[in-house]
Amino acid sequence: MSSNKVVENHVQNKSTRNSTTMDKRAAVFLTLDDANAPLLQSKNSDQYEEGIGEELFNGASFHGAVFNLSTTIIGAGMMSLPATMKVLGLFLGIGIIVFLAILTDLSISILLRFSKAGGSNSYGGVMGSAFGNVGRKVLQVCVLINNVGLLVVYMIIIGDVLSGTFSGGVHHAGVLQGWFGEHWWNERVFVLLLTTLFVFCPLCSYKRIDSLRFTSALAVALAIIFLVIITGITIFKLVHGSIQMPRLLPDVTDINSVWRLFTVVPVIVTAYVCHFNVHSIHNELDDTSMIEPIVKTSLAVCSMIYIMTSFFGYLLFGDSTLDDVLANFDKNLSIPYGLLLNDGVRVSYALHLMLVFPVLFFPLRLNLDELLFPSAGPLVSSKKRFWLITMGLISVVFLGANFIPNIWDVFQFSGATAAVCLGFIFPAAIALRDVHGIATKKDKVLSVFMIGLAVFSNMVAIYSDIRALLKKNAPPRQRNLTWGYQ
Repeated sequence: MSSNKVVENHVQNKSTRNSTTMDKRAAVFLTLDDANAPLLQSKNSDQYEEGIGEELFNGASFHGAVFNLSTTIIGAGMMSLPATMKVLGLFLGIGIIVFLAILTDLSISILLRFSKAGGSNSYGGVMGSAFGNVGRKVLQVCVLINNVGLLVVYMIIIGDVLSGTFSGGVHHAGVLQGWFGEHWWNERVFVLLLTTLFVFCPLCSYKRIDSLRFTSALAVALAIIFLVIITGITIFKLVHGSIQMPRLLPDVTDINSVWRLFTVVPVIVTAYVCHFNVHSIHNELDDTSMIEPIVKTSLAVCSMIYIMTSFFGYLLFGDSTLDDVLANFDKNLSIPYGLLLNDGVRVSYALHLMLVFPVLFFPLRLNLDELLFPSAGPLVSSKKRFWLITMGLISVVFLGANFIPNIWDVFQFSGATAAVCLGFIFPAAIALRDVHGIATKKDKVLSVFMIGLAVFSNMVAIYSDIRALLKKNAPPRQRNLTWGYQ
């Protein structure tokens, strides 16, 4: 072969490689719906930053996606479910848990169908298609309110469990203080600072949600450990005859008892809200057709955990079940190794929340970036923007959990409202708007029902929170006269 021919072939091969590289880099941006979700990455969107020559991410697995979605669902709300059984009774309470799981599955199905019809790969994109830029921004603001509120509450609970809290002027020691005594290094702010630096920051630095599949699996395992402990304690006490017959149906005697039935509705309605993470998980799947089985499997797993936690938690403590069943484990359980089991329950739950934190942080960061930089490229393509938003959000959550007074009261109002909007009102509104003409009569009837349930739940939540706030701030005599039924 002549030297000219060799040179010509070399130039042609180099040109082909450069063209392929450019095509791959362009594909990073073409796989994203720039109009709908400029920040959500597809399964190979990291290749631009990490180098084309490296092994590419081949897509998330079924099990990893199930763990991530299940971790999105199971959070602090699980601890409130036994108290709802005390009000509703086991039959009605478990029935509502199953019903809400089915309703959540239907609402996510609507969301995914309209996403596919409009070519949108984000929740914001679907809202944008139905209601324009205003709808997209309203969705993003709701995600910010809901997820920032949840993360602040999670950090508060972690601080309460590990370092204790003050209630009514009395200090309740945390696990670390119970083990080692009170020292500067196990005080609340320092413990949360260490947790933020060595747990939250590393886990929140991942750019793909699939990277959290192992920590999500561990989070689900910790929830199961909590369930195993509470089940074992209940069976032990049941065998020894120290457990009373639980209430199977609600105890309705007057108008106040009827009202109490409605006050627990918001707890269950918001128990399955995970819609803001569905698209992130869907976009990274190796086979995107798996998303519906993933949703159904995750809801089935979480429903079983919810039902068993509700059943055994209420069976164990009966009418003494507190609004947060974790608080019941502050007392002597009158069983062998009771103190050790108490600590096991509290520590496993605190670790569970630590691992839930980054899964909820992921959609929060994406939506804030899209809200602040709607015309920017993918978030993974800008290290500066990625780290600026990540560190900024983590700092806000840390400051909110430690130094802003009464922030829990604020998020009781805003969080419940944003959660039901994300879970039911927005998917239903998308179906009723029906810009693609694919909604069936069943979809529209279901959507009207979901909006009605969500609005009712919001009104009850807000009214209940106002009453609780007034009760807390009322003088003792007025509190006893006015709110004695609660």
